[in-house]
Amino acid sequence: MKTKAPRASAGEKYASALVLGLGGSGADAARLLRREGAEVTVMDRARTGELAAEAAALEADGVRVMLGRDAPPDSAFSVCIVSPGFPAESPALRTLRARSVPVLPEFELGWSRLGSRAVAVTGSNGKSTLVKLCAEALRAAGFRSAQCGNCLPTVCRLALEQGQRPLDWAVIELSSFQLEQAAAFRPEVAVLLNLHPNHLDRHADMGAYRAAKARLFANMASPDKAIVWEPEKESMALLAASAPDWISFGLSEAADYRYARGGVTARAARNAGQPGGAFLPTRGTMFDNEIMGLAAAAAMAVADACGAGAGALSGAMRDFHPLPHRMSEVAALRGVRFVDDSKATSLAALAAALTMTPGRVRLIAGGLAKREPFDPVRPLLAGKVPAAYLIGKDAPLLADAWRDAAECVLCGDIEEAVRRAWSEAAPGDTVLLAPGCASFDQFRNFGERGDRFSAAVRALSGR
Repeated sequence: MKTKAPRASAGEKYASALVLGLGGSGADAARLLRREGAEVTVMDRARTGELAAEAAALEADGVRVMLGRDAPPDSAFSVCIVSPGFPAESPALRTLRARSVPVLPEFELGWSRLGSRAVAVTGSNGKSTLVKLCAEALRAAGFRSAQCGNCLPTVCRLALEQGQRPLDWAVIELSSFQLEQAAAFRPEVAVLLNLHPNHLDRHADMGAYRAAKARLFANMASPDKAIVWEPEKESMALLAASAPDWISFGLSEAADYRYARGGVTARAARNAGQPGGAFLPTRGTMFDNEIMGLAAAAAMAVADACGAGAGALSGAMRDFHPLPHRMSEVAALRGVRFVDDSKATSLAALAAALTMTPGRVRLIAGGLAKREPFDPVRPLLAGKVPAAYLIGKDAPLLADAWRDAAECVLCGDIEEAVRRAWSEAAPGDTVLLAPGCASFDQFRNFGERGDRFSAAVRALSGR
């Protein structure tokens, strides 16, 4: 029988704290707790030069840091703040639960100190784009808003830097890793953007992954707004066992907010015969397709829930610039486009990138696979990908699964993949980096992978 630790309560101040993980979230949590006067210990399983430098900076602020350690110290702690890298069933957390130490994720500590209303966004793909769009739309409507969470800055960093006057809205991106440990978190507006197989190397199966996402809604109640991708609305309502106002978005007439080519309409207005009164145009923006159109529909639901209105959102969509490594055009050489979507670390994200890219695609994919089935993308490959240039540890697995849907070329590294794709591309083709895999076999993160792709493209033209 599992031992349950007491639940940490939002806003509680702590005499002593253990922080698990010395990444950005752990360091920011430690600084926030130290500013409040807590005695803080940080523990990390790794020991690197980068971590040693961060440890020295924290120790100068009075934080105790323990590197290269797996087991928590025997000291009594008021709370454990956990970074996303520690799974719920990690030995360290099992030990702390057995000692009845309350556990709180970094984002929830930061949220409890912000004092602002929150829009929280989760999903398998596209979270960062939706968070950025919502934050910009809220600012355009005159609200003080900022984005944080799984995208930078951390929620604790935002709490450290926001000053005396709380924001009107914090727009928080949350992954399933962060939500695993959520305790008292209750956003005023929460969004599940989509749900596809992802992170099954950490979650036991899709049921466990879905349950982690559902924790976003666990403490919500009316008048809170739960905005959910229509195919998952029923399952989320059952898993969350909460009673917010449930709102759906999608592509069908049944959705409360529906995307169709050219724009988004609200069902209430459609039923009243007034589509013009609640219409968000998408033509001429990056959101006028069935992939990004769903993000536009979710954003319209958020804007209405927050009192921002479609006008502010429409302007934010027209002026929107994608985040780095998300369908970013790097160059166009002799009629061939090079697009960096290094953030596409799942096969569902790879499929979305292929769907959004017009014409023939020279696909660069591979890395560390995430226990996902490779077959679902085969029809897309057969329809528009003459060749896939595969890199990284699991490239042979992708080649075995895809070789009769597209030519599969084992390239080893990203530079060779770019050179080979360029040598075989014709005017009108797109060379697309959409790996469908994690990056950690060859790179520090997806950002370094995208930067290496861009550098390889620049080398083609001597720029």
